[in-house]
Amino acid sequence: MLHFSRWKTLLIWFVVLVAVLIAAPNFLPVGQSGLLSSWLSKHRVVLGSDLRGGTHVVFEVDRADVARQKLVATVGEISRSLRQANIRYTGLTGNDQTVTVKITDPAQVDAAVAALKNLTSTQGVTLKQTNSGDLTIEIADAAIDAAISDAQAQSVDIVSRRIAGLGNPDFAIKPEGADRLDVQVFGVIDAERLKNILNEPAKLSVRMLDETMSGQDAVNGRWPASSEVLYSLDDPPVPYLVDRTDFITSANIVDVQSFADAQADTVAIRYALDAEGTKRLAEKTQQHAGGHLAIIFDDQVMASLPISAPILDGKGEIPVSYTEEGASDLALMLRAGALPATLTTVEERTVSPALGAESARAGLVAGIVAAILVIGLMFGFYRGLGLIAALSLLLNLILILAVMSLIGATLTLPGIAGIVLIMGMAVDANVLIYERIRDEAKTGRPFFEAIDYGFSRAIMTILDANVTIFIAAAILYFLGNDAVRGFAVTLAAGILTTIFTAVTLTRWIVVTWLHRRHPRHLPKDVHTGIFDRANIRFMGIRRYVFTASAALCVAAMVGFAAVGMHLGIDFAGGSIIEVKAKQGPADIEDIRARLGDLPIGDILARRLADPAGALIQLEAQGGGENAEQSAVTLVRDELANDYDFRRVEVVGPAISGELTRAASLGVLASLIVILVYIWMRFEWQFAVGAIVATLHDIILILGLFVLTGIEFNLTSVAALLTIIGYSLNDTVVVYDRMRENLKRYRKMPLPILIDASINQTLSRTVLTAATTMLALLALAIFGGEVIRSFAFIMLAGVAIGTFSSIYIAAPVLIVFKLRPDALDNDNDKKVPEPAAQPGKPAV
Repeated sequence: MLHFSRWKTLLIWFVVLVAVLIAAPNFLPVGQSGLLSSWLSKHRVVLGSDLRGGTHVVFEVDRADVARQKLVATVGEISRSLRQANIRYTGLTGNDQTVTVKITDPAQVDAAVAALKNLTSTQGVTLKQTNSGDLTIEIADAAIDAAISDAQAQSVDIVSRRIAGLGNPDFAIKPEGADRLDVQVFGVIDAERLKNILNEPAKLSVRMLDETMSGQDAVNGRWPASSEVLYSLDDPPVPYLVDRTDFITSANIVDVQSFADAQADTVAIRYALDAEGTKRLAEKTQQHAGGHLAIIFDDQVMASLPISAPILDGKGEIPVSYTEEGASDLALMLRAGALPATLTTVEERTVSPALGAESARAGLVAGIVAAILVIGLMFGFYRGLGLIAALSLLLNLILILAVMSLIGATLTLPGIAGIVLIMGMAVDANVLIYERIRDEAKTGRPFFEAIDYGFSRAIMTILDANVTIFIAAAILYFLGNDAVRGFAVTLAAGILTTIFTAVTLTRWIVVTWLHRRHPRHLPKDVHTGIFDRANIRFMGIRRYVFTASAALCVAAMVGFAAVGMHLGIDFAGGSIIEVKAKQGPADIEDIRARLGDLPIGDILARRLADPAGALIQLEAQGGGENAEQSAVTLVRDELANDYDFRRVEVVGPAISGELTRAASLGVLASLIVILVYIWMRFEWQFAVGAIVATLHDIILILGLFVLTGIEFNLTSVAALLTIIGYSLNDTVVVYDRMRENLKRYRKMPLPILIDASINQTLSRTVLTAATTMLALLALAIFGGEVIRSFAFIMLAGVAIGTFSSIYIAAPVLIVFKLRPDALDNDNDKKVPEPAAQPGKPAV
């Protein structure tokens, strides 16, 4: 319908105007966005830590620590309950999630069970009784899970206070899963210091020192049941015998400040207690004059203070053997509060602000170059219509930015790659429409009817083609990390805005041009007619191409099985460290020699494009999550004097295993959903053809990873899924034309019909592949080191996907007899097509 009512026109441009207003704050400096309304100024695209620098750390609540605390609390509760009931017992011990106790008098067993009834009903434990009078208390997994959930919720607030105490207001914290915290701190940050501050429980308590024997004597003999041996923070640690009872805890501390005396060369922390703590401290120091207070920090003796006089005001100083910065961090942790459990670092991705700024500039340059190349190509082939496509592309980019601003999406470096990729793919909708208009015009239709039919018939093809990529993007969002999610969001947003601009904006502009200029035929400056005379016999060589492709796939699978891929740390675990020499070029041999002496296993080191830069990869340490962090710390200590650390990525075994499972399931799920969609939209033979072509693409891409040795990581999975979506996009366009021709030419031999369909869509196939590959080429050349391998794989994938849509997906239709008589015409004899009548398509 070549008419837009006034309200439709107003609605279209209202949407565009709103998009411009929402996107506008992103083009203004942060301080000037207030020129717009306060609501709009809050909606800006947030740059990820890989573009502005910062640290992204995932912490996990230590289950063993929570279980130990639950066990200790349960043992204490059992002891109190039995003592209050005057029930004598012996052998009260706990191990893992089991507590055992023997009731001394068998006649009191039933009374003991009754005394512990409240414990079993409220604490998530079960009690079992043996014939010998022993009671066994089992702590249920559900009770541990509930304690972990509580610890996670409490940790969010405490970690927030600790980061705020560092003076960095730009951070974000959110719970992740059942037991993790996702922490992002942006800007200049000392990642090692941050992790040390955040994963320490920082539980401070005060007890009395048991001076009935020395700590060493206690270790060598037996100590009283009311006391225990703890070790100091010294190196080597010194044993202390201390009372088991805390009479002051972190909860009693209302203020802590660090203090350094330069003249005495001492460092201390000054504390102030609440009323309850002040009262208890006064009582204890009055009762034990001449004794010693033991200051316990995370189950270690931080200091032993003599009681020279009663402490009545609840204030004092504790000398510590820390640096001034260490004492400041200790005071900060104590002020923020103690964590309910230890937080273990399971993943870290740190980028320096300098590298982030370089990546942002590189992405911007790649985007500008890609836009120029794509617009230039469209103008070269379509001239005026190409300018309409260029305008639609620019409006499309504004719409993408508006959508991302509105939903508060984070723009990452892969996200920029997604925008650049959309630039190449977005014009596909315009090319489909323009080529469909040309096809309709060639049948002799009046030009205005050709435009109407062209838009109408292209819309379903556009929808079918883009749904496959949207599905891949949606699944990518749920299986990836934040960087990959950024790519998925931009890709999905770009697909939605592309469909909107093609169906509404482009159509409105073309219709307005048609009504104002009244052209009677397609403009002569459209140069895609060079493909009109193409009569390539694609199916004539299908057996040879199929055989060659099969051989390549077999070779790829053999290489995959024999050699394997170079798995990145996302899937294999380990660490990647990017460093830059403070002076001169990076000395790779020196780095290898120095790190080779450290107990961190095999290392890989290579020079980057910048002579001063080097990339170091450490293998998985095999000692759990903390071992990975320890290895990175050793590398920092070894190289810090000569190199700046620009990027650090650490993936522990828990995360790498989860990412491997998620990636495998994600690829499988995307294939199933996409192919079910194709099965619903086309005949079953088309779905089988799409499956075979997709498997062909996957195998060859994986073979390319084996051949080149390019690291296979989560970004590679994003590339693989996008290639699958693109390949199916291309296949759907060809299939759509085949389905149309099957209805039009019912007696044409299938091989000839397939050749005709491919030739009819050849201009679209070539132009879409060309624009996409130009955008990817700009990304590969200008996008920077981090994204280069992604762009290279995508380039190869677009070429392979374009090939498979012609030489794999199409011949499968012949093999599976889309037409029963297809194989009867195996000689592919030419059957003349019905002549087209003016104003009427051939039938």
